[in-house]
Amino acid sequence: MKPFLQRKIPAYNLQEILIVLAIIGILLLLAMPKLMPLISKTKSLEAQTQLKHIHNMQILYSYSSSRFSNDFDQIDFEAPRTVKNGGNANYVYEIITATTDAFKVRATAVVDFDRDGIYNVWEIDEIGTPKQVIKD
Repeated sequence: MKPFLQRKIPAYNLQEILIVLAIIGILLLLAMPKLMPLISKTKSLEAQTQLKHIHNMQILYSYSSSRFSNDFDQIDFEAPRTVKNGGNANYVYEIITATTDAFKVRATAVVDFDRDGIYNVWEIDEIGTPKQVIKD
């Protein structure tokens, strides 16, 4: 029996590993254009979720004040920090209008997801269904 240090262990050589990595890279380059709409759609879920949350907070505020608020502090909503400010959020939120009967809140993307120069914009009103105003 051979000593432990003299036994040959089956392994891959450097050339085989580099060829596999090159093939994986080529497959990723081919797949990325088809994945970009899915990435954009997934990131827009953040805006939809936050807008629904703001809608619920506005409704709760209107029950006690008989009007909708035009200030996030009044409804106890703290906007998450965006990726440009060291956070994780991809959208900036703003209250466009707020009256006794209606309100409109907008979420504007701070990142161009597919790099075409168009930024995604979502809005929600007192009805409670988020609508995509500008599609990225």
